[in-house]
Amino acid sequence: MEKFVINGGNKLHGEVEISGAKNAAVAIIPATILAEDICRIENIPDIRDVQVMVKILMEMGAAVRYINSNTLEIDTRYINSYIIPYEMTKYSRSSYYLLGALLGRYSHAKVAMPGGCNFGGVRPIDFHLKGFAKLGATITNDNGMIDAEAARLIGNVIYFDKVSVGATVNIMLAAVKARGITIIENAAKEPHIVDLANFLNLMGANVTGAGTDVIRIRGVHSLHGCSYSIIPDQIEAGTYMVAAAAAKGDILIKNVIPKHLESITAKLRECGVTVIEYDDSLKVVSNKRCKCCKVTAMPHPGFPTDMQPQITTFLALSKGTSIVTDGVWDNRFRYVDQLISMGASIQIEGKAAIISGVQKLHGAPVRADDLRAGAAMLIAGMCADGKTVIENIYHIERGYERVIEKLKKLGADITKVDFPDENQKVKVISPAG
Repeated sequence: MEKFVINGGNKLHGEVEISGAKNAAVAIIPATILAEDICRIENIPDIRDVQVMVKILMEMGAAVRYINSNTLEIDTRYINSYIIPYEMTKYSRSSYYLLGALLGRYSHAKVAMPGGCNFGGVRPIDFHLKGFAKLGATITNDNGMIDAEAARLIGNVIYFDKVSVGATVNIMLAAVKARGITIIENAAKEPHIVDLANFLNLMGANVTGAGTDVIRIRGVHSLHGCSYSIIPDQIEAGTYMVAAAAAKGDILIKNVIPKHLESITAKLRECGVTVIEYDDSLKVVSNKRCKCCKVTAMPHPGFPTDMQPQITTFLALSKGTSIVTDGVWDNRFRYVDQLISMGASIQIEGKAAIISGVQKLHGAPVRADDLRAGAAMLIAGMCADGKTVIENIYHIERGYERVIEKLKKLGADITKVDFPDENQKVKVISPAG
């Protein structure tokens, strides 16, 4: 079993380059299905979620060529199936975007309910399915296979009772080639929603309002291929910002859009961290124990739920009592037990974590319960006294490109180690440095 081994206590310093946005990539790659043409996608993060999505497209009949590790050429002209079985979707939650893309191309999609992060509760796709139904699709569920079919998709007004990034993406994908106008009300406003809209428009779609509460989509008859570069990853950048703050570091974080990071920057500054903004980079400096604060995870432009575990870890080492509230997903505080095993003082009350800051954490064996919880374990391990061993690291590698290489370059003592079984010697497999 592969694990990360961290010897904590090193301050982080230097520069780190942020990769392309995972959440944009896993929406834009399925969107190429709609082009029925060749698309060149640049600034693709080299992570497992992308690799899984690429593999699915190839098994569907698409021709995919790697120009380099971060540039893909995808030819979807010869895709020959609208059916995606569970064997293809089980490793990535974002595979549900294939529903919208295939429905938009064929007016028929049959996709197995996907895997990915499990927050201990249900992550329903009811809003997705209700949106498809409003476009004229008939929806059935056959033993976990979602079957959506329409004689012809027709534009409509779709209102989400609750902001949903996934549903917003899926309806955008399904509606761009529907007849007439589709209006999505109470739409998600995240940066990768805007990035997807820009990509669709470059392929010939007519999407306006992305980044606001109301997105209007005027259906077009056909789309075409294009070349596009994905935005930097907001959450990866935020993770390194918080890591610098927690580990009393001095890091220049390059290839970012500072406006996308405003909610994270504001909270770090409130706690006493120095954040200096440049055109396409940020410098984060922390040389003392920081202050407590209150954080509420909310849809964009609020504080991202995907940054909640990381900021909780930082606050576990800050002075005073902090409160972190997250009602976006159920049971997203499962990772807190791992922090407590490292010496954190945290109580969960409903959808809030009450954090009494401690002077230090100590190394312990922990696990990554999901992608962002795994990032929290990385931060905790780098700040803790002694050795931390993290298992279930596949969650982390789903969303963070070259994470070991980047952290080692910043001065972290971290390695990737293969523990085959108790009778064999361990094997270090992380990059040199």
